Amino acid sequence: MNKFTLIAGPCAIEDKKTALEIAIHVKEICASLDINFIFKGSYRKANRSKMDSFTGIGDIKALEILQEIGKSLGIETITDIHESYEVENVAKYVDHLQIPAFLCRQTALLIAAGESGLGVNIKKGQFMSAEAMGFALEKVQSTGNNNVWLCERGNSFGYHDLIVDATSIHKMKQHGAPVIMDCTHSVQKPNQTSGVTGGDPSLIEAIALSAVATGADGFFIETHPNPATAKSDPHTMLKLDSLENILTKAMKIRNAL
Repeated sequence: MNKFTLIAGPCAIEDKKTALEIAIHVKEICASLDINFIFKGSYRKANRSKMDSFTGIGDIKALEILQEIGKSLGIETITDIHESYEVENVAKYVDHLQIPAFLCRQTALLIAAGESGLGVNIKKGQFMSAEAMGFALEKVQSTGNNNVWLCERGNSFGYHDLIVDATSIHKMKQHGAPVIMDCTHSVQKPNQTSGVTGGDPSLIEAIALSAVATGADGFFIETHPNPATAKSDPHTMLKLDSLENILTKAMKIRNAL
């Protein structure tokens, strides 16, 4: 991964209009800053705390929106998978697959993702060390697929908070794969008594800038025109009009290094 990469989009595909608005806006920013852009949107949210949480608009409908946006804008796309059986169908619609943090040790899922031949972004579990992520990487690479990235997103700190280790990116890069910094999930405050994950998006910029200074090869940022109205992760997504300023600063740091 020679070019800095941004994986960005809404937490979940809510509708075509919002997803397209985000994709167009982010594509323009990335083109101006010479950043490789991969549009992200979960086609299904399978790991919510509450039974009545938003899980999606329908698998095929969401996947078709992802596919259409990718083709119409000429950009790459990525979405989460949660079980190995999903890979065969989901791989028809997107360019890359993402392994959620909670599932980074699921051998069958990692193997199936690798066998798809698509790029695979493995989120580091909140319970995993940077060193242990080498084993997750090995599982995907055992399929002959070396198009794999590791993604830092903080570690559990008590029951209701996360902490980001500034040395984690350096440690994960020793595995030989590009390392992405998840700048939005890292500011989560999980396991709230309400059953809805909290967060502090004011810290997103600090996470991003420190990550690029310690060698991150890219960012993962969930963004939305109006996060407060989003159906998933409203408390951690970055407001869309704040993205360009953060990326501009980050690229200045990267170029200086």
